[in-house]
Parts: sequence; structure tokens; C-alpha cells
Amino acid sequence: MIRFLILSGYFELMMYLQVSGRLDQYINVHYRYLIFLTMALSLILALVQLKIWAAGENEKNDEHHHHGHDHGLNKSYQRGIAYLLLALPLVVGTLFPTISLDTTIVEAKGFSFPVSKESVGDPEMNTQYLKPDTSIYYNKSDYNEQMTQLMKKYETDQKLEITDENYLEVMELIYNYPNSFVGKTISFNGFVYEANKNNQKYDFLFRFGIIHCVADSGVFGLMTKLPTDLTVKNNQWLHVEGTITLDFFEPFDRQIPSVTVNNAQMVSAPKNQYVYRAF
Repeated sequence: MIRFLILSGYFELMMYLQVSGRLDQYINVHYRYLIFLTMALSLILALVQLKIWAAGENEKNDEHHHHGHDHGLNKSYQRGIAYLLLALPLVVGTLFPTISLDTTIVEAKGFSFPVSKESVGDPEMNTQYLKPDTSIYYNKSDYNEQMTQLMKKYETDQKLEITDENYLEVMELIYNYPNSFVGKTISFNGFVYEANKNNQKYDFLFRFGIIHCVADSGVFGLMTKLPTDLTVKNNQWLHVEGTITLDFFEPFDRQIPSVTVNNAQMVSAPKNQYVYRAF
């Protein structure tokens, strides 16, 4: 019966995350089909366990399989620990709240380029900043080939209209081939982050994005030169239009892509503040 409850709990949790919209904060929405597959398998396995329990076969199977064998879970406390570990994701997913990321996480960790320092040496955590870097998922030749194919989509465009769908791929191209984009106009939405480094103020426009899952999520965007008469504050959402340039960013001791903003308008935060990488 416990097995049935745990498996049905996984089915109900996946359904709850899907219906509530919280699932979008855990995985790339392009992998939504995996959730439906998980739900189907959990439901099938739960029904199998329910049938075994109802028919009284569970006890008979235990006696049969444990006769002359030791599977390592023949004691009640061992089974209890196993069930507890299996149920732990259900407790976390149900009781722990999810929150939309904002500038507080950037302020807490700062940002570096292209991968945050706390990610180095940890293959399970690759929190990224500024540049979406998908090269960690490919060998060098395959990655270069993919970037070349993507460049063909945008290299002739003099105006880049960035949407939720192409946000991450365009940002990756801009950072990989900055000279190819200098002089082009760009428009996109994001939230403001003001960085104070070495007694200088730098304005960035960011979106939080997920490449595959929350383990490789990050904050991505461009440094902006906003109009002098525009007053902004952290977490304020803007729609900006401007020209891509290269500017020296002293904290990194290098030039990075930036946008000289010609027009900026305050907009409401989108219902889903995340963007996702399409493959």
C-alpha cells in the first residue's frame, strides 16, 4: 500500500506542477513531454502496486523472493528508510515554495563570465551569467557547427527582435560573434539590474533562463546605456530598442557587447518570467 501511495503521489505531484504552472520553473518547457511520460509510468506502476496489494500477493511474493535470499531490505527499518527516501521528493515538491528569481540572486552571488565561479568543478551545477553557454553539452566541432547554422538565421538581419522563443540563442550568438552584430539594432524586454563596480555604475537588462533544467539556469542579458533622463531601479521591467556596440567593462577587464538605448518603455513583468533554450 505504501508503494502505491508513493507512486500515485509522484503522478499527482507532476500533475499539480503542470496545472499550476510551477513546472516551468524547474525544467525547459520544450521537455514537457518527459513529464507526461513520467506521469503515465507513475500511474501505471501505482495501479500495479494497488492490484498486488488488493489481491494479497504482496506478502506471498515477499515470502517467495526472500526464501534463501537476502536482498538487503529484509528488515522493517531498512524498508522504512527506503520509503522515506522515495517520499522525500514528494515532500519537497509539495511543501517547499517556488519563487521567481530576481536581482536579489544576482546581488547575492554577483556575476562572472561566462560561468559563475561556484559552478567550477561541480558537474551537476552550472549556473551561468550574461552569456548562455551551451558548449558544455557538445564537443567542439558539433558546437561550432550548430553556432554556424544559427548565425545563418540572423547574420543578414539589421534589426533583431528578441522574443521569449529566441532570447537565449540570440544572446549566445551575440557573445560568441560580437563583431558581427555591432551596429545592428536590437529590441528586447528584461528587468533592470544596476551594478556598482569600482565606484562606477553599470546598467544591465536581464532575463532568467533555463537551458535544460534548473541546474543550468542563469541570468542572461546585455549591458545597456540608458538615456540620461531615464530613472530606473532594480527589478523594473523595460522594453528597449537600441544599437549593439562593444564597450569596455572594467570589472572583467575586457570588452563585452552592450546596447546604446534609443528608446525605453516601462512594461509589466510577463506571467512567466523565464526564457528557455530550444534545441
